[in-house]
Amino acid sequence: MTTEITAPTTTETAEPATTEPLAPVHETAPPVEPPVRDWPALDLEGTDFDPVLASLMTEAPVTRIRLPFGEGWAWLATRYEDVRTVTNDPRFSRAEVTRRQVTRLAPHFKPRPGSLAWADQPDHNRLRKPLAGAFTVGAMKRLRPRAQHILDELVDGVLRDGPPADLVQRVLEPFPITVVSEVMGVPAADRERVHAWTRQIISTSGGVEGADRAKQGLYGWITEAVRARGDGSGDDVYTLLGRAVAGGEIGLEEAVGLAGPLQIGGEAVTHNCGQMLFLMLTRPELMARMRDRPVERGPVLDELLRWIPHRSTVGLARIALEDVELSDGTRIAAGDPVYVSYLAANRDPAVFPDPDRILPDREPNPHLAFGNGSHYCTGAVLARLQTELLVDTLLDRLPGLRLAAPAGEVEWRRKTMIRGPVTLPVTW
Repeated sequence: MTTEITAPTTTETAEPATTEPLAPVHETAPPVEPPVRDWPALDLEGTDFDPVLASLMTEAPVTRIRLPFGEGWAWLATRYEDVRTVTNDPRFSRAEVTRRQVTRLAPHFKPRPGSLAWADQPDHNRLRKPLAGAFTVGAMKRLRPRAQHILDELVDGVLRDGPPADLVQRVLEPFPITVVSEVMGVPAADRERVHAWTRQIISTSGGVEGADRAKQGLYGWITEAVRARGDGSGDDVYTLLGRAVAGGEIGLEEAVGLAGPLQIGGEAVTHNCGQMLFLMLTRPELMARMRDRPVERGPVLDELLRWIPHRSTVGLARIALEDVELSDGTRIAAGDPVYVSYLAANRDPAVFPDPDRILPDREPNPHLAFGNGSHYCTGAVLARLQTELLVDTLLDRLPGLRLAAPAGEVEWRRKTMIRGPVTLPVTW
C-alpha cells in the first residue's frame, strides 16, 4: 500500500500551502504463504503418476503439504534445481528431524542411532566409512558372477515348470532378497524370516504396532549378528560392522542403525523392476527396442528409472537451520520442515523435455532416482547391478515373453511406501 503525506492546511491560512509532498511511504506486506494441501497416500493402479503430486507441481515450485501422520505441515520442493539445493545444502538438516514431530507418511517414527538416513556431516562420513568396501564398483564386479548364478537357477526353475509363471513370486522377489542377504551376510536359514520383517516395515497397513513388532524382530536379529562377528574375517556387511564395533570406530547401536535400511533396501529392486517389466510388457515398441538393441539397454533403464513412480508421496524430511531462499524466491524460515520429491524433479520440463513420455534415447539424463548429495543411495551400484541382470536374463532366456492376463487384471501393491505389482503373470 502506498500513502502520500502532504502538509496540513487550515481555514486560518491566507496563503495556500507551499510545502512539497514528501516521498511515498511503502508498507511491505508479509509474504503470502501457499495453502496447506492434504496429501493422502493413494492406492494407485499401475504406473499412474500421483494426481496430488501432479497438481502440486502445477501450483508452484514450492508448496505446503500435510501428510497422514505426524504433526503440522511441511514445505515441498518439486523443481529439479530446488531439490538439488535442499539435498546438498548443509543448512537443511536430517538430524534435526529426530528431535521433533513432523508431518509424515509412515505411521511410526523411531529413528535409530547410527542410521545414515538421519545423519548430517561429519557424522555421516564417519558412519558410512565401515560400509564403503561392500558397495564399491569393484565389489559389485566381484559379486556379478555369483548374482548371475543365483538368477540363472531361478530362471531354470521357471523354464523347467513351463508357462505360465508369476515373475514376482518366482524371480523378482527371491533374487534381490538372496543377493542382498549374501552381501549383508544373512544365513540361508534366516532369510525368509528377515524378509517377512522387512516387508512389514515398508507396509503402511499394519499400523504402529505391526511395524514396531517387525522392527523389534529385525533389529534384534541384526544386533546379535553384528555382536557375533567382531572377530570375523569375512567381507559381508555384518562382519564389516562387527569389526568396526570391536575396533571402536562406531558403537553397536550405530552399527544396527546402519544395517537396517540396507537390509530393507532389497524390496525396492523387486518393485522397481516389476514396474519396468510391466511397462515393457504393455508397450510393444518399448519391448521391441529392448530386444532389438540389447547393447543399448543401459540408457533405456536410466530412462525407466527416471520415469517410474517408485514410491508413494515423499521420503524423509529435513529441517531448515536458518532462513533459506529457494530459486523462485520462496523463503524457508529457520525451523521449517522441508520435503523434496525426486519423482517431481525427474519430470521437471526445464531439465527433461517432454518429461511425461518415455524416450529411450534421452540424452543427457541426470535423473535423481537414487537420490542426491550425501544421502545418495548407499546401495545404488548394487541396485543397478541387480536391475541389469534381471532385465537382461529374463528378456534373453524367455523369448516371446508376454503377459498371461489382461494388463488391467494385474494386482498392485496397496498400503505401502514402495509401489509395484503384487503379481506379474507371464507366458512365453
